[in-house]
Amino acid sequence: MRIRPATPDELPALQDVERAAGAPFRALGMTEIAEDEPPALDALEHHRRAGYCWVAADARGRPAAYLIAEPVDAALHVEQVSVHPRAARRGVGRSLISHAARRAGAEGLTALTLTTFADVPWNAPYYTRLGFRTLTEAELTPGLRRIRAEESAHGLDRWPRLCMRGSVRTLRQPGGTPDGLSAPRAEC
Repeated sequence: MRIRPATPDELPALQDVERAAGAPFRALGMTEIAEDEPPALDALEHHRRAGYCWVAADARGRPAAYLIAEPVDAALHVEQVSVHPRAARRGVGRSLISHAARRAGAEGLTALTLTTFADVPWNAPYYTRLGFRTLTEAELTPGLRRIRAEESAHGLDRWPRLCMRGSVRTLRQPGGTPDGLSAPRAEC
């Protein structure tokens, strides 16, 4: 997989990746999450224009995964990372996170943050393996509190959620992540 900025004509394909990536939530009884609409095209375009929308392209150049982010309170906040099931369990999500960490570091940011489901195996437990840690309530920044309030209003608190933070230095390890696994080459 090659990581690169998304192009405008790929944004509908990112929505398709999101829909496919949501399907496994059904098996956990999280049908509402599985059926939730992906980010709107204008939201994806906003991230793309800002330089915070990357795709992992397959051998044919098609998006197999994507990550969108935005700076929040001196960290790069990962708003969404989605991997199509056909590309799952191949280090693609980890490569996207490493790419975002490198970009954050290049911009002088020292951390990535995200919000996620606490009990979904490919959510909080996965991010913990990558080097993220759960933030306490007292550690939440104003921006993270705002994001959590928006998520709560959207109904995501039906399932336990939490905020996590990872050091850019740890997450951008060359050739892999703290667990020593290698990651595909990423390009800006």
